[in-house]
Amino acid sequence: MTSNASTALITGGTSGIGRATAKKLAQLGIHVLVVGRDAERGKKTVQEIRAAGGKADFISSDLRDAASARELANRAIELGDGHIDILINNAGIYPFGPTHEMTEEQFDRVFSVNVKVPYFLVAELAPLMAKRGKGAIVNLSTMAADYGAPGMSLYGSSKAAINLLTKTWAAEYGPSGVRVNAVSPGPTRTEGTSAMGEGLEQLAAQGPAGRPATADEIAEAIVFLATDRASFIYGAKLAVDGGRTAI
Repeated sequence: MTSNASTALITGGTSGIGRATAKKLAQLGIHVLVVGRDAERGKKTVQEIRAAGGKADFISSDLRDAASARELANRAIELGDGHIDILINNAGIYPFGPTHEMTEEQFDRVFSVNVKVPYFLVAELAPLMAKRGKGAIVNLSTMAADYGAPGMSLYGSSKAAINLLTKTWAAEYGPSGVRVNAVSPGPTRTEGTSAMGEGLEQLAAQGPAGRPATADEIAEAIVFLATDRASFIYGAKLAVDGGRTAI
């Protein structure tokens, strides 16, 4: 059985930017599928969305490889009544440190979560969107992919790959009605960045806005690109970084 209601799959959807995005999409009447490792956070996120009148389900996944991406896609299609209309590739990890201190295990983990999983999620879901003649994919990048910064070699290079893939996927699937774009955040206050402490403020101070973003501010940009308000935008990278990459 298929439904006319839109369904969105959001990786890393149980906290921070992903959770904020899920709540905003649910407010628009979209069925949101939030993906994460922590079942408790997933349950809480779903409860909050449902309490506000939205429709949501949680999918547990550790997002480690192509097989987990395929498994996630299949489960999402089941919960989405046979289709996924919006894919938000939000999950990511960001260990910082000098290149010579990074281990092969860290390298493999970063590129698996940040590049391999989005790649194979798109491989599974974009053709189905194309077959239906519509769909939207939003990839999360970072301002650190646009300039050289000490300690950002792994994270920045993984997201630079996402920037190129965004353009490639737009070229591949755009003619079939699938819009693929990216949001490139600057320093953002989330549970994940809380450990950075004053470092987050110092990083944010380098941009014209002079402060970190809130998760809601980044989510607004994601929702814009994921919905019909951005109907003529294909292959773009929207910088939401307080102006840091503009100077």
